Amino acid sequence: MSNLIEAHNLYKTYQLGRVEVPVLRGVSLDLAAGEWVAILGASGSGKSTLLHLLGALDHPDEGQSSITYQDAPLSSLGSVGLNRYRNQSVGFVFQFYHLLPELTVLENTILPGLVGMSRLRYLKTIGELRRRGTELLDAFGLTNRLSHRPRELSGGERQRVAIARALINDPPILLADEPTGNLDRQTGAEILELLKAQHQEGLTILMVTHDLSIAEQADRIVKLEDGVIRDAPDASAVSR
Repeated sequence: MSNLIEAHNLYKTYQLGRVEVPVLRGVSLDLAAGEWVAILGASGSGKSTLLHLLGALDHPDEGQSSITYQDAPLSSLGSVGLNRYRNQSVGFVFQFYHLLPELTVLENTILPGLVGMSRLRYLKTIGELRRRGTELLDAFGLTNRLSHRPRELSGGERQRVAIARALINDPPILLADEPTGNLDRQTGAEILELLKAQHQEGLTILMVTHDLSIAEQADRIVKLEDGVIRDAPDASAVSR
């Protein structure tokens, strides 16, 4: 399998007042097309920061750090190219959903497809976007929720909407930050089954989690500890 993303020697340090806080300390990671990789680590290990760098929501420290997508360095894309990468190449799923409360389920789902769209293009493509959003939501068991607001949904239903939104532009990669972390175990298992089905259809997934039992659903586990990648864990190495 060819690599979609290659990250080399990533460092990330945050400035808190006069104190420098190193979060990532030379992380290297490849993500192959069609692979599901779980980044496993405790709170504060740097796993969310790593996901944000790979998704171009943040940038690594200057120096030897590099991230490439399909052999193109993200640092060479410019602002327009990075916006396109965030919108078209990767889909994001977060622990706390980040749905807009004033929009319906369907409107939240199709929102990324409307980014940067001119009025003329909007008039030509809004029907297609609504059909695509409806198909995703139907597949995720939300057929009767299209016109509901997020406040009317359960946590599991909100996360299903968030995943549908992440996939509306048909990105090759899904970046998932603790996608079951705000859910009970049964609902979390249902979300994992949904992700597994998408993966079986060819979606590449990079997921961060603190839970070994969740990480074990992936093809490969990468353990992140104090900003450094360690050997893949066994069940005795990480607390459930």
